[in-house]
Amino acid sequence: MKTILILRHAKSDWGTPDLPDFDRPLAPRGLEDAPRIGQVLARFNCIPDQILASPARRARQTAQMAAAACGYQKSIQWADDFYGGDSHTLIEALQRLSPSVERALMVGHNPTMEETVSTLLADPTEDEAVAIRIPTAGLVCLEVGIADWAMLQPGQASLRWFLIPKLVKAITG
Repeated sequence: MKTILILRHAKSDWGTPDLPDFDRPLAPRGLEDAPRIGQVLARFNCIPDQILASPARRARQTAQMAAAACGYQKSIQWADDFYGGDSHTLIEALQRLSPSVERALMVGHNPTMEETVSTLLADPTEDEAVAIRIPTAGLVCLEVGIADWAMLQPGQASLRWFLIPKLVKAITG
């Protein structure tokens, strides 16, 4: 059994309109939400074995803050193709993971994060897509009954849980 954690970057700051999109930092709310999500991972005893993230500033900040808050001790793998990539890019990144990785956290951007969840959940033999909206700093936990990441295919995942920052804040205060 493998676990896939999909985290959309936390709320970004739009205060500098001429700043390139790649360089946009987190907003004050994002600076609060990113570590809060990491704390949830620690409380759920769901610390990732590997973190893969977009190198865009807001995703990088989110990944680093969540990693620090959950006690992640390894290097974060910066995946250039997560910025502007699609769901197939993210799934291929998972397929390249070592079989020793049991739990992977991916940090990136919408619409790619939503498309990736939808692709992993949707049965490819069905015409219906699985629609899910992931707000900033939303965290989705999927489980896949495989032993090796190379075997990962669309439609194999099951939704274990889905958290949004407003809910976490309401519960934890």
